[in-house]
Amino acid sequence: MEYRTKKRFGQHFLHDQGVIDKIMTAAALDGSQRVVEIGPGLGVLTDRLLPLAAQVEVMEIDRDLIERLNQRSDPGLIVHGGDVLKLPWGELFNQPPYIMVANLPYNISSQVVFRILEYRHLFERLVLMFQREVGERLLAAPGSKDYGILSVLCQLWFDLRNVTLVRPGAFNPPPKVDSIVLHFQRRVTPRVDPVDEGLFRKVVKGAFTQRRKTLRNSLQGAGFMAAEIDIALDTTGIDPGRRGETLHLEEFSALTRAFFSRS
Repeated sequence: MEYRTKKRFGQHFLHDQGVIDKIMTAAALDGSQRVVEIGPGLGVLTDRLLPLAAQVEVMEIDRDLIERLNQRSDPGLIVHGGDVLKLPWGELFNQPPYIMVANLPYNISSQVVFRILEYRHLFERLVLMFQREVGERLLAAPGSKDYGILSVLCQLWFDLRNVTLVRPGAFNPPPKVDSIVLHFQRRVTPRVDPVDEGLFRKVVKGAFTQRRKTLRNSLQGAGFMAAEIDIALDTTGIDPGRRGETLHLEEFSALTRAFFSRS
């Protein structure tokens, strides 16, 4: 059955077998794992995952593709129809640990990463395709223009590495940008102590809310009281005139602890 891609779903179907080989090598499946795939499309990755996994559970929003998937007779395939940002991951994936392998839709990839962070306890590792710009943001180091909220939160909970760069010709239809495949290995313990996860995230988000402003002003704009900010910065020895993108994970942890001690 012929299928036409739908722009509103950000569909770019991977067809390059060389890239798929690299994804499968990074996934390191041995037949015993349960795998989750987001946006399986025409099933090119799914076909490679099924023989090497105990079970493959896919999430797909496109009704036409859901119909195609449901017509398959693979006993190891489970199809979850719906919006990946709204489906109840905690209920659906109740036999962790899982491995996620996916060519993520570009238009929602950052939102998916926030969802992954929320449900990180479900996954042992993930091999994910991103638009190159987004992937480089996740890998970015402090002080770079790409360093931001997702850089900090992903590097807190995962060890990340670059698997491969992917050119537009690897997809149908080809996107206008390069892509990148990243490997995420969930850490047994976070890279630094977040102290209080909700507060840590608030501090990180606050530091990046107004990137052109100083850390002090940015935190104040995010709702922290000026007096509390001054005490926290003084306690940690962090210069209030610095920008949020210059802070290392250890400094975000120290700053969170300083705020937490006064809450």
